[in-house]
Amino acid sequence: MPALLDGLRILVLEDEFLIALDIEQLCRDHGAAEVTIAREITEINGEALSPRFDAAVVDLMLAGVSTLDFAARLRSEGLPFVFASGYSDSDEIKDAFPDIRLVTKPFSGDDLVEAVALACGRAAPA
Repeated sequence: MPALLDGLRILVLEDEFLIALDIEQLCRDHGAAEVTIAREITEINGEALSPRFDAAVVDLMLAGVSTLDFAARLRSEGLPFVFASGYSDSDEIKDAFPDIRLVTKPFSGDDLVEAVALACGRAAPA
């Protein structure tokens, strides 16, 4: 049985270094071909994202700055993504992104991998 993230190129937008490394390892352990970590939006702004990545894991806040505008860009480019955040007040997210899954920190690796796989159409909803 192939890994859920087999061959995917994943962008991880996370400002906490150790969490970013954990997410990278999780993705690789589940078959991701490439994982790129960005700790600030400016590291990847200006680039076309959909030709470079197949999916993204996005923290809601990077150094106190909201990533919702960036998430809107991902959606407009048609790039599947999930939010992974310690912020549990998700009313704004549910209103703006009702179809995007929020995996709350601390999360289990299985929950995050399943969420990314679902976003990419690689797993069926439970």
